[in-house]
Amino acid sequence: MDLIVSKIHYWTHIVLIIIGLYGMMMKRNLLKKLVGMTIFQWSIILFYISLSGKRGGSVPIIIFESMGNSKIPITEPLMYVNPLPHVLMLTAIVVAVATTGIALALIILTNKRFGTVEEDEILEKLKER
Repeated sequence: MDLIVSKIHYWTHIVLIIIGLYGMMMKRNLLKKLVGMTIFQWSIILFYISLSGKRGGSVPIIIFESMGNSKIPITEPLMYVNPLPHVLMLTAIVVAVATTGIALALIILTNKRFGTVEEDEILEKLKER
C-alpha cells in the first residue's frame, strides 16, 4: 500500500494513459476517439514534466551570490532543473494542438459527407458504394 501511495503521481498517469488508450481503441464514435487521443497525449506530456521535477531545484538561470562587494555565479548543476524535458514537452503541446485541430476538421468533413461520426455506419455506407 505504501508503494501505491508514495508513487501516486505515476499511478495517476498510468490510469490516464489507459483511459486514453481505451477511448481510442474501443469507442466507435470518432469524437470519442479524439477525446481518448487527447487524454493520452496530455497524460504523456504531464508524465514527462513530472519526471523532470527536482526537490530544491531552480529554473536554469544562473544565480549570483553576493560575497562582499562582488557577486559570484553559482554554477552547481545539482541546483538547477533540467530544461530539456520542458522544451520537448512544449513542442509536444504544439503538435498535440495541431493534431487535434486537424482531426476535428476531418471529423466535420466526415460528418458532412456521411451524415454521421459513427465508425460502423461510415464503413457500411462505404461498402454500399
